[in-house]
Amino acid sequence: MGHELIITEKPKAAEKIASALADGKVIKESYKKVPYYKITRGNKDIVVCCAVGHLYGLEEKEKKGWVYPVFDIKWIPSYEQSNGSKFTKKYLETIKKTCKDANSFILACDYDVEGELIGFNVLRFVCKKKEANRMKFSTLTKEDIVKAYETKSKTINHGLADAGETRHELDWYYGINLSRALTLAIKSAGFFKVLSSGRVQGPALKIIVDREREIKAFKPVPFWQIQLDGVVDKGDITAMHEQDKFWEKDKANQVMKKVKDQKNAKISNVEKKKFQQSPPTPFDLTTMQVEAYRALRISPKESLEIAQELYTSGFISYPRTSSQKLPKEIGYKKILQDLSKQKNYAVLCSEIMKTNLTPSEGKSTDPAHPAIYPTGVPPKGIKDKELKLYDLIVKRFMSVFAEPATKQTMTIKIDCNTEIFVAKGTTTIEKGWHKFYAPYVAGKEEELPDVKQGENVDVKKIEMLDKETQPPKHYTPSSIIKELAKKNLGTKATRAHIVDTLFQRGYVTGKSIEATDLGISTVDTLEKYCPKILDEELTRQFELEMEEIENGEKKPDQILKKAKENLKEILEDFKKKEKDIGEGLKEATIETRNKESYIGKCPVCKKGNLRVIFSKKTKKRFIACDAYPKCKTTFSLPQKGLVKSAEKECPECGYPMVMVITKGRRPWVFCINPNCKSKQQEK
Repeated sequence: MGHELIITEKPKAAEKIASALADGKVIKESYKKVPYYKITRGNKDIVVCCAVGHLYGLEEKEKKGWVYPVFDIKWIPSYEQSNGSKFTKKYLETIKKTCKDANSFILACDYDVEGELIGFNVLRFVCKKKEANRMKFSTLTKEDIVKAYETKSKTINHGLADAGETRHELDWYYGINLSRALTLAIKSAGFFKVLSSGRVQGPALKIIVDREREIKAFKPVPFWQIQLDGVVDKGDITAMHEQDKFWEKDKANQVMKKVKDQKNAKISNVEKKKFQQSPPTPFDLTTMQVEAYRALRISPKESLEIAQELYTSGFISYPRTSSQKLPKEIGYKKILQDLSKQKNYAVLCSEIMKTNLTPSEGKSTDPAHPAIYPTGVPPKGIKDKELKLYDLIVKRFMSVFAEPATKQTMTIKIDCNTEIFVAKGTTTIEKGWHKFYAPYVAGKEEELPDVKQGENVDVKKIEMLDKETQPPKHYTPSSIIKELAKKNLGTKATRAHIVDTLFQRGYVTGKSIEATDLGISTVDTLEKYCPKILDEELTRQFELEMEEIENGEKKPDQILKKAKENLKEILEDFKKKEKDIGEGLKEATIETRNKESYIGKCPVCKKGNLRVIFSKKTKKRFIACDAYPKCKTTFSLPQKGLVKSAEKECPECGYPMVMVITKGRRPWVFCINPNCKSKQQEK
């Protein structure tokens, strides 16, 4: 009679769905070491199989070498595209095997643009079907899976699948054509380096470069502040002159003349104001990534990976969401009751359940998924970082149901020989939601001593501080994600990956994200010759049109036709100026490479510079003096991890020190001199 086939996005999801839907025992089988599950539900035989993310990718129909523009593309199995995707072949073959005798099909991939496309590609290319039932769920708990199965829709969401396919085709058009154009341009200048750009990558790089330009062009302006340090009955007090910044030093000096010899002052006014601080909104993906970086120093890319793992393990809801809303249907009370069984949250849950459980919500919505929330399933077998992110998500969830916090600002004015100094402090009087979100509440308490009008102040010191205005700050991994979201560039799920690509290509560097010479020159060159590649507005318009495709308001062909026309115009213009573009990119590439490979001055010849060199012959890296062949000084290096100058000399021998950064470990800083005393101490 055949069976019903359920197709999931990941192996762990397949196991969860099989366990949730089985009436009896789950029979686990495998083909080429890929698991699939046989179960019965009622009188129905069901097989649950899995993809492993995207099993298909886009490629040129006819490869003609490195030419552009190219637009004729087709979907092919991912394992045919790269060695890194070879492992997907066995998953594809397992689905082929399990779909042979199937008489009905259900897609149970993640319910979003990517999940719908993953499932649709499997359906049409492997199962040779154009339609299937669709399960929709936001958590992988038994209750949600059963509900999703029993209320499955009769069709997949073709709007989502079309939007997903259109996005992939757009990204392919822009990514391949622009990257080839840039790489061939630098090759025309007699230099080879693979460069890349893309539909979102170009505008994202320009945002970072624009900030870099602001910082470099910034000219500090001096100003002066006058600070009073004093003592009152109940403690010390520090206050600044009420004018705050003096832009003219003469005026600051005039004030100093009046107050510098004063030993006594008086409290002239005390003002206290209470205000309420509302609870935070539930996490959407972007706010979760921003908070995880601020509170836990987990990068946006890693926090998404961890959240995805927590979701597939059944501990939290689906993380790739734009929603800041928690619908009643998720069952607040049950989640809190389940959380209360975990020792860490028992007391907090019992307190929050005494409230009316009305969440504080934000404006953002998502038609597919609610905001991120814990399922209540106790996490087992998870690592330290996963546990930290889980705790942040749980406490955020609890805090949105709590009362506002009551804070008080206190402003004290001090009269010192008719010059007024002001001290301000803010304290929390009633914790409210702070109690549930601890220790992740942002901001510091500034408590002032309790004073009364007319009280004496013993002046300890009055000093004039020389200061200057500060340049804008570099973007952090968190603030650039926030900026891209604000400008509606990229999607919630792709922004962290886009920023990561900029690092990989050498366009940006550092935790405090700085544009490299290559990044700056790439933007300079493109602005001069092809500014449309960096056009934010064009990229943003495409994002809006993706939503229109999802909603059935536009057809993919309309969007793709417009994209081809735009690209043809851009690339025709690019080809005319290819040589000039290449020369600009070549100079910047060499400059960037020299900066990044620099370790320090050669301690042997005293003239050359030590640089990290990669040997094409041995495929190994080492440090060598660039005054070769006059100086043949070399030092060995570890072959794993990112190597960079530690920007300091060894205190023992004076040789340069290097830093090796390996994922998941603390940076290792050591002296390059093999005969250094520090090496003997280490041994």
